[in-house]
Amino acid sequence: MKLMISFFLAAGLAAAGGRANSGISAEQDKPDEAKPSKNQTPGSSSPGPQADFAYKIGPQDMLQIDVWKEPEITRLVPVRPDGKITLPLLNDVQAAGLTPMELASIISDGLKKYINNPQVTVSVSTINSRRVYVTGEVTKPGAFPMLPNMTVLQALTSAGGFTQFAKIKSIYVLRTESGKQTKIPFSYKAVVEGKKPEDNIELQPGDTVVVP
Repeated sequence: MKLMISFFLAAGLAAAGGRANSGISAEQDKPDEAKPSKNQTPGSSSPGPQADFAYKIGPQDMLQIDVWKEPEITRLVPVRPDGKITLPLLNDVQAAGLTPMELASIISDGLKKYINNPQVTVSVSTINSRRVYVTGEVTKPGAFPMLPNMTVLQALTSAGGFTQFAKIKSIYVLRTESGKQTKIPFSYKAVVEGKKPEDNIELQPGDTVVVP
């Protein structure tokens, strides 16, 4: 009797273990299609900040036009003062005032007459249409391409720093809005020491940093 009970108990445990192992296998065999990629944001089809897509191309910008598997068309082109670029097959294409994505779509549509399913990418390699100016007692006064989120301190660094005659307590930014010029003080020493970070404002196109 004891032998029979031991036999049935062992058989029951073996069956339970088999069912448990079968469940683990089925879980591992489930497709991973519902799991988002580590590098992909849910709801987005491609990586990259949306802020890049909002930039409006302007005259004198340098654009990198990439057409997949079409090296004869892929090239670096300048935006002319009239706002247009020149490409093979398409001749003149309006670029100024468009985002890189919008321009890529227009180029792709135009190339469909000559190429099957053209894949076009447009990137701004050099921003020349958006400039800020640094004048006065700095090493290299002049116009500088405006970088994303460029601050007063960054503009001063681009200008090579101060001369020995600079009055760093009197630095200010000239900004024109709606036809009116505004003077914005900049406390260089306080900003560098971290006491007034709010003075290190983001510049706008056309701003002039003045170092008396």
